[in-house]
Amino acid sequence: MNKGVIFRAYPNKAQQELINKTLGCSRLVYNKGLAFRNEKYAKGEKTGYNQTSAMLTSMKKEEKYAFLNEADSIALQQALRDLENAFVRFFEKKARHPVFKSKHHYQLSYRTLNQKNSIRIEGNRIRLPKLGFLKIKQSVEVGHINNVTVRRTATGKYFVVLNVDFEPEKKEECNSFTGIDVGIKSFYTDSNGNVVNNPKYLEKSQEKLRREQRKLSRKKKNSKNKQKQRKRVARVHEKIVNQRNDFIHKITTKLVSENQVIAVEDLNIKGLLKNHKLARAISSVSWSKFFDTLEYKAEWYGRKVIKVPTMYPSSQTCSKCGYKNPLVKNLSVREWECPCCHAKHDRDLNASVNILNKGLSVA
Repeated sequence: MNKGVIFRAYPNKAQQELINKTLGCSRLVYNKGLAFRNEKYAKGEKTGYNQTSAMLTSMKKEEKYAFLNEADSIALQQALRDLENAFVRFFEKKARHPVFKSKHHYQLSYRTLNQKNSIRIEGNRIRLPKLGFLKIKQSVEVGHINNVTVRRTATGKYFVVLNVDFEPEKKEECNSFTGIDVGIKSFYTDSNGNVVNNPKYLEKSQEKLRREQRKLSRKKKNSKNKQKQRKRVARVHEKIVNQRNDFIHKITTKLVSENQVIAVEDLNIKGLLKNHKLARAISSVSWSKFFDTLEYKAEWYGRKVIKVPTMYPSSQTCSKCGYKNPLVKNLSVREWECPCCHAKHDRDLNASVNILNKGLSVA
């Protein structure tokens, strides 16, 4: 298997300049390739990666694009590979038509491949094409490196994301099964009665974020003070993202370690986000990342995640007798009594038990 490992990088001034130049060249090549393909399609001519690669070769020979030779050639080719993948996804109706990349986006990256051990870690440094040895903060040991993405964040920090070979150690089988009912007030409730509260990192930082954004709106356009304030706003966002990612990794590792089978709802999160009253709260809890992380960790360690159909009425169904109570459809109903068997239910706990039972029945 492969996995991604991210390390903080500390390039010197010359390396920073070359990284920034490579980021700009990758964006230029991507945009030129997109314009080239759009032009060909307008004429009814088919085109693909090979044609855009030939276009790049001819660009490098032109005097006005001579600066492209200073950048990592593999990174420029990978920009065209990304463009090809974007068109493939567009034709498969999995994404919209590719759009031009803006130089005003502050979070940028480029990818380069490891060819003939050109990328390797020695001590506290990583060797990258054109850049030479780059100082990093290595937190874990890694296997063979397949490719590296060099990323510059909106706060001006640099990171290297390594795609490495990975052989996970399967965990010992256990007899513990659980169902998960995600929510907004509590992050999730499981069928064993455990409740994990929603940390609400965005909500706790909302006042600070609002204050910094208000300051940003008052700065003079294109001024140095505006750039400084933009970074302050970006740092608030960055902290929220880091807190959320750390929280999700910890709870998913705990779930996978303690349970052999985990049943979850197959939620239509994109559809739920169309509810403007709940969109921000749903985005804040980041269900998509939670489910994705849970799935790949389960695959790593020999566990199983079962998805229960979206329309299954887990909250409305009595987990004791199976009676469906339509009155519970209202989200304000948090506790209810089954009119058939008179069992008393907590809404979220009852839903998680039903999710587990349904998951085991469809597995």
